[in-house]
Amino acid sequence: MSKILITCAVTGSIHTPSMSPYLPYKPQDIAAQAIDAATAGAAILHLHARDPDTGRPSADAAHFMEFLPTIGAGCDAVVNLSTGGSAVMTLDQRLAGAMRAEPEMCSLNMGSMNFALYPMAARQADWRFDWEEPFLTGTDDLVFKNTPRDIAHVLREMGEKRGARFEFECYDTGHLTMLRHFADRGLVKPPIFIQFVFGVLGGMAAEAENLIHMKRLADRYFGDDYLFSVLAAGRAQMPMATMAAGMGGHVRVGLEDSLFIARGKLARSNAEQVEKIRALVEGLGREVASPDEARAMLGLKGVDKVAF
Repeated sequence: MSKILITCAVTGSIHTPSMSPYLPYKPQDIAAQAIDAATAGAAILHLHARDPDTGRPSADAAHFMEFLPTIGAGCDAVVNLSTGGSAVMTLDQRLAGAMRAEPEMCSLNMGSMNFALYPMAARQADWRFDWEEPFLTGTDDLVFKNTPRDIAHVLREMGEKRGARFEFECYDTGHLTMLRHFADRGLVKPPIFIQFVFGVLGGMAAEAENLIHMKRLADRYFGDDYLFSVLAAGRAQMPMATMAAGMGGHVRVGLEDSLFIARGKLARSNAEQVEKIRALVEGLGREVASPDEARAMLGLKGVDKVAF
C-alpha cells in the first residue's frame, strides 16, 4: 500500500464553543492547534475560520489571514481551505477566504443536501454565546446549496485561475456521479482526491457497508485515477478511519468531525486525535506520508505559490 495521508480538520463550522473548551476559535488557538497537529503527523490541515470574539463560523477573509501566516511559518503542512464554509453562507461568502489566500488545496462539496445539526442542540444545557442554540435548531429547515453551476464556478475560480487542487467531499453516491460528470467535462483531472463523508444527518450513515459500496463505485467510475479518504462524524470517527486505512485509503480526523478521543472523553486537542489515528494506522503497517510526499501524491502547486 502507498503511504497514508492524514488530514486534520481543526475547527470546522459544525460544533459550537459551548460543546468543548478545547475547540479552537481564536486565531492564535487555531494556529497553535494546527501546527501541533502537523507535528503529530497530519500532512494536510483542513481549515475554516471563526469570529474570534464569538466563535461563530466566519466567511471573512481577514479572519483567515489572522491565522494562516502563522501556520505557514510554523509548519510545512499542506493547507486545505474550506469552500463549504457553513450552509448559512452564500457561495461568494464561502469562497472569500480561499480567493484571498490561494491555498494549495480546497475542499469542494459535490452537491446540495440537507445538513441537519439540530439534534446536537438537545444534548447541550448551557450556552456561552447567544447565537449557538438558534444556529443549531434552525438547521431543521436548512439546505446546503451547491448546484452544478456552483461547483463549476469553484473549479474555475480556485482550480483553473488559482491553481488549487481539491478534496472532493462526497456525502452520498450521487456525489460520486456528479464528480464523474465534471471529470467527463474536463474540469476535474487526476489524481482525484475523494473524501467519503459519513455520519452527517442528510448524508450517508457511518456504516461499513456504505464505505464498501462507495469504494466499489469509485473504482468503477475512476479506476486508477483517484485516491480516497474517509471522515466520519462523532463516535464513528476512529473505527471508520481505521477501516479506510485497512482498505488502502487515507484518513481524516480533527475537532471539526468529533470532539471526543474516547467514549465520553473530550479530546484535549486536534493533535491528540492525530496521534491516536497515527498509532492505529501504523499498527496496520501503513507508513504516514510527509507534507512533501502529500504534495507529490496529489499533484499540488507548492507552498511557494500560496498568498499567505
